[in-house]
Amino acid sequence: MRAISQDTHGGPEVLKEARLPRPVPGLSQILVRVHAAGVNPTDWKHRANGLFVDRLPLTLGWDVSGVVEAVGYGVTLFKPGDEVFGMLPYPYGVGSHAEYVAAPARAFTHKPAGIDHIQAGALPLAALTAYQAIVDTAGVRPGQRVLIHAAAGGVGHLAVQIAKSRGAYVIGTASAAKHDFVRSLGADEVIDYRTTDFAEAAKDIDMVLDPLSGDTRTRSLDVLRTGGTLVSLLPGTDPGEAAKAASRGVRVETLLVAADHAGMSAVAELVQAGSLRAHVEATFPLADAAKAHALGETDRTTGKIVLVVEGTDTP
Repeated sequence: MRAISQDTHGGPEVLKEARLPRPVPGLSQILVRVHAAGVNPTDWKHRANGLFVDRLPLTLGWDVSGVVEAVGYGVTLFKPGDEVFGMLPYPYGVGSHAEYVAAPARAFTHKPAGIDHIQAGALPLAALTAYQAIVDTAGVRPGQRVLIHAAAGGVGHLAVQIAKSRGAYVIGTASAAKHDFVRSLGADEVIDYRTTDFAEAAKDIDMVLDPLSGDTRTRSLDVLRTGGTLVSLLPGTDPGEAAKAASRGVRVETLLVAADHAGMSAVAELVQAGSLRAHVEATFPLADAAKAHALGETDRTTGKIVLVVEGTDTP
């Protein structure tokens, strides 16, 4: 099968198309013929320096949308021919930037009939991250005030929609050029982080979702009301953070997304209900994975980038 592989860490140029053996599904696994696979910041971070997965050679990718080709022993959820989408177990189950991938059946759910594989391939990692932050970790309830940083980004634009589906009042941060987009997602307010101090503009917040960390994470503590929750996607760097959080009576959590059948099913239900849709900034054929990484690393994209796998029938 065709796959995108790297033999060393470095820039996008280290990504090469390779021929690898087609995987065989093991116990409780399914073999998926990949139609589309999202590209996320964790992909280019792993490409550049290994991050959590430093083995080489390496095929990147955690997002999957495709069709079940075969099932391993013990699988009851799916049959060959089923359309599925999901996130490979993060981080060590990597490998979706290929024509086929074998993974635990319960990392997937049925693809909603109302969206195509490109839309479905854009969702899993980012949508699960947002869902696990907003619903599982913070337990956002109707009427609560939620602040989402980088609200036009891959996780952020989905988080806005998920928070709105929970009945929250949503405030997002984004550059001025992306304000209309963030409002179109349902945000009640948008703050231009380049001209406005969010710590002054947003007050009495029940939950903050922070994919940025650094100074943003530290200053986000100032906007939370007593009992509020800060969910960060990156570790903190301020040694005084714990004491500051305790003094303000707020909770700080660092989230690492996990493969989750129930979470993916909840995401699928939101999609089916019309409450969640990925914005796809650009698509690239599998062979152009390096171009997809280069675009993503500009930090100027809105929503998601997706690799489209063509000709998925080679052994």
